[in-house]
Amino acid sequence: MRQIFLDTETTGLEPSQGHRIVEIACVEMVNRSLTGNHLHLYLNPDRDSDPEALRIHGLTTEFLSGHPRFPEITDQIIDYVKGAEVIIHNAPFDKKFLNAELTRAGKPLFEDLCDTITDSLLHARELHPGKRNSLDALCERYGISNAHRTLHGALLDSELLAEVWLAMTRGQDALLMDFDASDVQNGRTARVEKFDTSGLKVVAASAEEMAAHETYLDVLDKASGEPCVWRKA
Repeated sequence: MRQIFLDTETTGLEPSQGHRIVEIACVEMVNRSLTGNHLHLYLNPDRDSDPEALRIHGLTTEFLSGHPRFPEITDQIIDYVKGAEVIIHNAPFDKKFLNAELTRAGKPLFEDLCDTITDSLLHARELHPGKRNSLDALCERYGISNAHRTLHGALLDSELLAEVWLAMTRGQDALLMDFDASDVQNGRTARVEKFDTSGLKVVAASAEEMAAHETYLDVLDKASGEPCVWRKA
């Protein structure tokens, strides 16, 4: 399974107001192991960043003026994300900027280029309803050091997000799959072992647990603005 952890930095908050991407970074993970095959690009937006955005990422107009414009690197991005699950923290924000840039360059929308887009912020909210779920808050919650994060940078944030994702989904390490190192290196599919379920004990939820579950679903409904998938069945 190939996953890409993506982050962008921008000149402001709204592409509809002419704001552009100034940095994009992608970190690759295959079968829950980082490969070192990263993509990291600075971009010339042909405009200044808003003061608040500049305070966040620190990328000056002078620095960015020496880097390529988005249309010059679209094919590089398309080739990199093709067929992968792309994981983004607060995906709607980055996706609207990526789609604006791709449309301007005459390319397909971002969601049509990759296999799927997963919003790690929504996943974190499901795991920790009612709590802060920013990347910094999640690093603190899972004991991941971000002491070197004085400014927001797309590459550093992508690397931190990959670590956070592994921590949030660590139960997946127990999947009954036999991964062989040579299989991963050669791109072969992992072998799935047969598992005998006859010895598993079925434990029914108590009334209190069912009530707590309903309360949790109420929180998910409120956060998403619509009934969650468990109530659509």
